Amino acid sequence: MAKVSIGLRGWRFEEDEIFTDDEELKPLDEIPEDPRERLLRLVGLVEEPCDVCYLDYGEAEVHRCNEAEIVYGEPDGEVLLCPEHEPDLLYWFREAGGSEHKGSVEFADRFHEWVAAGNEAPEGYASVEHVEEDPDGLPDLPDQQEVQERLEEGFDGDRIDILELAGQEERDGDELTEEDLAESELDLSTDYPSDR
Repeated sequence: MAKVSIGLRGWRFEEDEIFTDDEELKPLDEIPEDPRERLLRLVGLVEEPCDVCYLDYGEAEVHRCNEAEIVYGEPDGEVLLCPEHEPDLLYWFREAGGSEHKGSVEFADRFHEWVAAGNEAPEGYASVEHVEEDPDGLPDLPDQQEVQERLEEGFDGDRIDILELAGQEERDGDELTEEDLAESELDLSTDYPSDR
């Protein structure tokens, strides 16, 4: 089977890893870890603004930003781009040292710093030619609600015994009382972790 992009161009998936023979998205627990992580991340990225547009306009004028169509980088370190700004990332990656950050979560931060410093691709710098053989032939990416429902499917909510995991036996009478809390230095009004 072929590699496909879903939702945004850039991240490519092996069709047989994520789709059933009926061309439906597989249950999440049947998808290998790396593609599953990317799919889950994509759900939150679709319809987000282009990073370069956002750096130009900011939150106050986010309505002026182009919607992202392309994703590069690794989950949680990805760069979202519109076709107009894709050459900027390609130039940075190929010509301005960006390839040093390939595969790292700092990838996006370094690119954003480069753009924020006023850098951009030279006029006419070539973009990548994306070939879309049958974009309407792929199933739609599930929305965040559907992904949450799939994650909760089959979840039985078993209680995890931390003492057992730590190799200690649970002892009767070891429950924390209000008196114990009052005598402790734990300040329940503080947001932890604190700098104190």
